[in-house]
Amino acid sequence: MRPSTEEELAEIVQGAAGPLRIRGGGTRAIGHAAGDLLETVGLAGVRLYEPGALTLVAGAGSRLAEIEALLAGEGQRLPFEVPDMRGLLGRAGASTLGGVVAANASGPRRIQAGACRDSLIGVRFVDGAGQVVKNGGRVMKNVTGYDLVKLLAGSHGTLGVLTEVAFKLLPMPETTVTLALPDLAPDRAVAAMAAALGSPFDPSAAAHWPGRGTFLRVEGFEASVRYRAMRLRALLAPFGVAEEVESPWEAIRDVAPFHGREGDVWRLSLKPSDAPAVAARAGGEALFDWGGGLVWLLCDPGIDLRARIAPFAGHATLIRGSAPVAVFQPEPRPLAAIAAGLRARFDPRGLFNPGLMA
Repeated sequence: MRPSTEEELAEIVQGAAGPLRIRGGGTRAIGHAAGDLLETVGLAGVRLYEPGALTLVAGAGSRLAEIEALLAGEGQRLPFEVPDMRGLLGRAGASTLGGVVAANASGPRRIQAGACRDSLIGVRFVDGAGQVVKNGGRVMKNVTGYDLVKLLAGSHGTLGVLTEVAFKLLPMPETTVTLALPDLAPDRAVAAMAAALGSPFDPSAAAHWPGRGTFLRVEGFEASVRYRAMRLRALLAPFGVAEEVESPWEAIRDVAPFHGREGDVWRLSLKPSDAPAVAARAGGEALFDWGGGLVWLLCDPGIDLRARIAPFAGHATLIRGSAPVAVFQPEPRPLAAIAAGLRARFDPRGLFNPGLMA
């Protein structure tokens, strides 16, 4: 099923006799959802684009690449640097805006600009009763009651089927500089990134790629970037000589070191200071992003990584692999009860991707 209008989608949901498997472009979905396939790619098209107001409203089925090209023509961008998961997951197809929101997909710039949900200012979606729900708007404003904009981001299609999304945008930077420290041990790399991120010099990305280096990015107006890069070099002198290098950020964003390689891929969200010790307990290969707050791990297949690294404060998500465990980190009982209550409210018949995030 591939509806082309919001009204057609609502009718499909109202008449559904069983579960629905929601899919956008099919490039970043993880886990396994049962049910009849319901694709949102027909819900495409720009509804409103005001470059002067840094605002975009588009159908959830709009292709990400087309939106990014449109924004680039005006010297603008989505703030959160969307990862391309096709290489990591072995997928084809074209990513959609709705899929980006459903996964709350966010790249290296998250440490400065926030996640996808932080740039999302409005949504329209069809709930499990086939009703059209709107929340937020086309400008930034305070939200009362449920903040469904934030709730839908990262819900992986379990609360509703997105039909329209609205974003605040940012201008593209005039200048970008990436500094690289020589390869450091993970604990030293995290310490260096923490020093840079705690400084007033505003890095927009900080990552450690073992065997390649520890990288920091500075963006903005040229004079400001050159000054901040100079000050960061001095700040980081105790960790080595920071040199300007070509950008590694697309590869880090897309987890390129693990493309086409055997093994399970896990995504860990945790305190940066905990990252080196947790990665050491996990074994395998690690890639550190967000100053160490995000750790990608390539491990032997079939391992229950959560059991191996326990106890740890954070979340471990199985992005790709064969481990016989839940894809998403099991929630503590109080949070699980809240999540179940939300699903019962927005999808009372259990139609949307049932069991995916349970």
